[in-house]
Amino acid sequence: MDTIKKTLLFNASCVALVVTALAFATRGSFVEAWVTEFNLTHTQVGWIVGTAFWGFTLAMVFGGPLVDIIGMGRIIAIAFVCHIIGILLTIFATGFWSLFISTLFIGVANGSVEAACNPLITSMYTDQKTRRLNRFHAWFPTGIVIGGLMVYLFNNIGIDNWRYAMGAMILPTLAYGYMFLNKQFPQTERVVSGFTYKDMLKACVSPLFLFMAFCMLLTAGTELGTNQWIAALMANVTKNPILLLVWVSGIMALSRQFGGTLIHNMKPTVVLLTSAALAFIGLLLLGYTTGMMTFAAAAVFALGVAFFWPSMLGFVSENIPSSGALGLAIMGGIGFLGGAIAQPALGAIFDAQTIATSGDTLLAGANTLKYVAIVPGVLIIAFTVLYFRKGKNA
Repeated sequence: MDTIKKTLLFNASCVALVVTALAFATRGSFVEAWVTEFNLTHTQVGWIVGTAFWGFTLAMVFGGPLVDIIGMGRIIAIAFVCHIIGILLTIFATGFWSLFISTLFIGVANGSVEAACNPLITSMYTDQKTRRLNRFHAWFPTGIVIGGLMVYLFNNIGIDNWRYAMGAMILPTLAYGYMFLNKQFPQTERVVSGFTYKDMLKACVSPLFLFMAFCMLLTAGTELGTNQWIAALMANVTKNPILLLVWVSGIMALSRQFGGTLIHNMKPTVVLLTSAALAFIGLLLLGYTTGMMTFAAAAVFALGVAFFWPSMLGFVSENIPSSGALGLAIMGGIGFLGGAIAQPALGAIFDAQTIATSGDTLLAGANTLKYVAIVPGVLIIAFTVLYFRKGKNA
């Protein structure tokens, strides 16, 4: 495949990932609006938001193995159709179940994008997987920045109905659908390398893969759980809490976009261990700081989680190449499973802390983040073990 086609496919993948991020960012800012408009508890909203993660996992589990069979293009087509359906159903939602179902469609769409685009990129750029995956996944936080600023702008010009923000997602969805239309896709790296389907299945139950899958559950829960709820948890820190999410996502986007060379020259185990330490420190700081210092604490957290997702995928693709598209799909699916588990858990903790602090939502939000810090604390131990077991070679 020539450079021009690679560039077109890569750019189309980035636009598709922006759409998944817009869904993530806008829904994070809708938490309080849904609680008020539909008379829901934070726990119920947690289940609604978490459905996107369950849908993502479902798409990855079924879409990943099908990439080699029906092709990347058809998986992308599924993503496009589900995005359109999910957006429209959300706009016309009337309560818990309609929001739940629409969010499920969006989750399936988001998972289908990852199921197709991750193996597409590793197949096109076999000699720089981690670097290219970081650049690709830089567009997820970039999309969150775009979505967050869009919500902020709408609120400031008097358009405070969350349905308009959802409607704005239709344009980039149509854009990536058009960009992928009638494009030729490469064979997956597994097929080109000659690994059999049996080899792929065997690799996905190897001890190292299972260990990384467990860590993916925690890294994604730390990143996605916190980012989805940070606007609600920090609502009393600033008049525009969505800007805190924009701040975190902006740092993540710049880190992934321009930190690829640095990451390429470092051992992935060192990157992951450092990331876990920074995420742990950042969450504790968020739990104890107030006012503008919260943005400094958020910056530390952002640097911590910036390289989690792409570096985990890159590690598996480089160290367990025979796991192929299925391996990447399982990792992504488990990652969003971690996000799904985190949503109602965070909502429940927030509700409990709100009661415990007699309605002090600022203190309740801070206490919730202190609980979340336990997760990267466990990761510090896990990645330390990984470093001493694989550090000399990875």
